[in-house]
Amino acid sequence: MTLLDEAAALHLPVHEEEEELPPGLLKWFTSTDHKSIGKSYLYTSMVFFFMAGLMAMMIRTQLIQPDTGFFDQATYNELFTMHGSLMMYLFAGPFAFGGFANLIIPLQIGAPDMAFPRLNLLSYWLYAAGGVIMISGFFVQGGAAEFGWVAYAPLSSATNSPGAGPDLWIAALILTGFSAIFTGVNLVTTIFYLRAPGMTMFRMPIFTWNMLVTAILILIAFPVLTSALVMLYCDRHFGAHFFTVSGGGVPILWQHLFWYFGHPEVYILALPYFGIVTEILPVFSRKPVFGYKGLVFATLAIAGLSTSVWAHHMFTTGVVLLPFFSGMSYLIAVPTGIKFFAWIGSMWKGQITLETPMMFAIGFLFVFLLGGLSGVLLASPPIDFFVHDTYYVVAHFHEVLIGTAVLGGFAGYYYWYPKFTGRMLRSRLGQIHCVLLIIGFILQTMPQYVLGLYGMARRIATYTPADHWTTLNVLSSAGAYLIGVSFLFFLVNQWISWRRPIPAGDNPWDGHALEWATSSPPPHHNFHFLPPIRSERPTWDMNHGEPARVDVAGPTGVTVR
Repeated sequence: MTLLDEAAALHLPVHEEEEELPPGLLKWFTSTDHKSIGKSYLYTSMVFFFMAGLMAMMIRTQLIQPDTGFFDQATYNELFTMHGSLMMYLFAGPFAFGGFANLIIPLQIGAPDMAFPRLNLLSYWLYAAGGVIMISGFFVQGGAAEFGWVAYAPLSSATNSPGAGPDLWIAALILTGFSAIFTGVNLVTTIFYLRAPGMTMFRMPIFTWNMLVTAILILIAFPVLTSALVMLYCDRHFGAHFFTVSGGGVPILWQHLFWYFGHPEVYILALPYFGIVTEILPVFSRKPVFGYKGLVFATLAIAGLSTSVWAHHMFTTGVVLLPFFSGMSYLIAVPTGIKFFAWIGSMWKGQITLETPMMFAIGFLFVFLLGGLSGVLLASPPIDFFVHDTYYVVAHFHEVLIGTAVLGGFAGYYYWYPKFTGRMLRSRLGQIHCVLLIIGFILQTMPQYVLGLYGMARRIATYTPADHWTTLNVLSSAGAYLIGVSFLFFLVNQWISWRRPIPAGDNPWDGHALEWATSSPPPHHNFHFLPPIRSERPTWDMNHGEPARVDVAGPTGVTVR
């Protein structure tokens, strides 16, 4: 097919007029443009992230010394419950599959918008409303939920957790669950049906592939959680007895339902950030991604295996088949290892430049590797019996979560910030943010591994000097405070970028994927022209290979340059 034939094949919907909406808050409430919705997700989830971070520092202040008395047990329980809930349900997932997916996916596949723009807007407001409802638990009589972010039965029953706070927590998760399901439907439809001509499945960027798999996992996992939450609410208010022994229920059923959601959820959180890092490493190594198809099939393998490992959270219950779930937990490390080899291969002998996104991406590799290796140990039942419900698990979980959602997420934020704002963030401030964050995070989590081996249990609000845990807790708390300081540099960077902008240009990083072929920020309909899509690097091909491009000239035709 000649270039003219390729151009003639492009029949893209053209929007002659920009979206006409009132300025200010009303536009924020009513715009169905995927870029506006994506930015709303990003900044709303960041607000929840900073709230959760403040709670984390309050928790670490309570534990910095024995018997501090900074909080009573009930308040401490509320804090760790809401900290975990905000981070898991309102930041780590929505930041990626609400924020970055909305901002980037249509641009990467050459689409003018998401498939269902109004459903997209509804998804955001369900998420925002759920977040406000969850936080409002602090302001009702009896306080917020205090049964942990996993809400184990019978701790979450009306007897053990009375009041409106737990009900608000349940309602919030139901709303955010529907938001995630609607977003999953939208992403799957958009990726399958709105790709530009030439954008075959195996030319899609890895980030788009990972978001497609994430969306499918959302459609598998979130209905299970939503159903379990409805059952829990019925137990609390209608005498249903799904999880109460006195009425013939089975409390362990909650763990099965929750973790059947919860372990695909771990990869729902991780896979988008795997995709972000895979976009960044080749760009700043000046190479194509290494092992493109291997990365795709590894992602599919992770998704398939993730539905068969939920019970490794339940080894100590005595009701699961240990050899099977242990073996599957070991097996799921294999495709993740394939991804690490591909990431290293993408940098191998490359012309690496340590821009801020690249520093965050390399930090992601290091921190996530530590968390992943400690997770492999937990797949062994004898080891899990010993460290289950100790701070060893806390350290592992935080390394995996922060290694993905925080380091990977802010790698993506620094990488795509020029695209969706047209401005550059200051490199030096971003690098200081990155270095302090990594140092603080390692300082926070490494002592927690040792504390777990010394027997410090999760969810305890105090300890005694006789436990000899003080020095390690001081180090861990110092790391948490350093993480907080690192984000002050991020906020200053944001403020300076807003007050004294530096124009970014359309492609400041010399990026590879299709989003870098349009202006920064993109127009309402995303593209004035599309380059011919002949590989998974169409923008690189346009800038460094064949110079021809396809201009969108009108509703029925295109011109070629």
